[in-house]
Amino acid sequence: MSETLLIGASQVVTCRGPARARRGHEMAELDVVPHGAVLVRDGIVADVGSTADLRTKYQNATVEEIDGVLFPGFVDGHTHAVFGAPRLADHERRARGIDYKAIAEAGGGILSSVDDVRRREKRDLSALTDSRLKMLLRHGTTTVEVKSGYGLALEHEVKQLEVIAESDAGPHLVATFLGAHEVPLEYRDDRDAYVEIVINEMLPEVERRRLARFCDVFCEPGVFTPAQSRRVLVEAQRRGLGLKLHADELDGSGGAELAAQLGAVSADHLAAISSAGIDALSDADTVAVLLPGTMMFLGRPGHAPARQLIDRGAAVALATDFNPGSSPGMSLPLMTTMGVSQLRMLPSEAVIAITVNGAAAVGEAGRIGQISPGFRADLVLVAIRDWRELSYWFGVNSVSRVWLAGVPCPLAQAPLNYCFYRICGYPVFFHDDQT
Repeated sequence: MSETLLIGASQVVTCRGPARARRGHEMAELDVVPHGAVLVRDGIVADVGSTADLRTKYQNATVEEIDGVLFPGFVDGHTHAVFGAPRLADHERRARGIDYKAIAEAGGGILSSVDDVRRREKRDLSALTDSRLKMLLRHGTTTVEVKSGYGLALEHEVKQLEVIAESDAGPHLVATFLGAHEVPLEYRDDRDAYVEIVINEMLPEVERRRLARFCDVFCEPGVFTPAQSRRVLVEAQRRGLGLKLHADELDGSGGAELAAQLGAVSADHLAAISSAGIDALSDADTVAVLLPGTMMFLGRPGHAPARQLIDRGAAVALATDFNPGSSPGMSLPLMTTMGVSQLRMLPSEAVIAITVNGAAAVGEAGRIGQISPGFRADLVLVAIRDWRELSYWFGVNSVSRVWLAGVPCPLAQAPLNYCFYRICGYPVFFHDDQT
């Protein structure tokens, strides 16, 4: 039996509470232990309390001194990390005033990534994906949902899912099959025929090989209708997959209502959600996963109505939507900044949104997202003194250490950022030669 006692944190943000998504006012209830300590036993959190109490209680444990604020590992519940080239041409077109749909119609957008992925060898995709996952880990993300959806043909969707399954880059991965991300060019004149391929060819292979835990569909005007989306999701559910839904991203489609009706684990995006959709999510277990980085990067004026969702009793998570076209960002702490500054969330709500509710959005609320006895010891140490600073400072990565199941991650153990401490006005605890 291995026991390690982490002591000396200025605060331990435990997020302790029910092992489920937090809803409405619950999202503002954040459990914080000042001068905290955590006992990790065989990769699991065994105890949490003050440094003084736990030091007395566990005198035989290996003691490790830490400095900063300790959080549960961050959970990114929506990414598209398996891709090839960045979509730089799209980025330039947007700067010239061309919108998302016009870019797609001109040959950019998702289909340009599809063309790229289809031409790449799996080993190339694996190397690129692993490098990105390591960077996510450096930003404190210990669990990542990763979607396919840049293949849009059986061979290439399987290739993407195999990259996810075979990765050992660090973070815990949750795979989602997104064969219905867009309609490939060869089926543009018969979208229903492509839906049949997703249902009758792709889903059986995904089920047979157990390549994914969830199935997602892009339910949006001009992509897949609610009726088409329902067909794919009902068949995926019949085959034992959990459900997710790209819903109401740029235009309302009733996607949030569909997600609630089908018992999806999450409905994601939601910038164009209707009042009826907000009510539907408020009455359902489905988590609203909001992606503020996407709307910012696309230069869109509106964000998902986080304040309304929370005030009406919905469960809200934040995620990066990390992808090559509309959100090439990897930082969940930055998403908390945007959650507070753009979505009118409280700092406590933003923390719950990337921990407890992020875990619920990938079906893992009973194992991760809290620093609580029985939960996996995925931990993030941030070089701050007060937990509210997580969403306050932006443009710098203040994560200093990461543990996965109690094991320190070498890739994430950079020395504390000297300049960051200086601008915060805090004392520096190491010599200049450590920077």
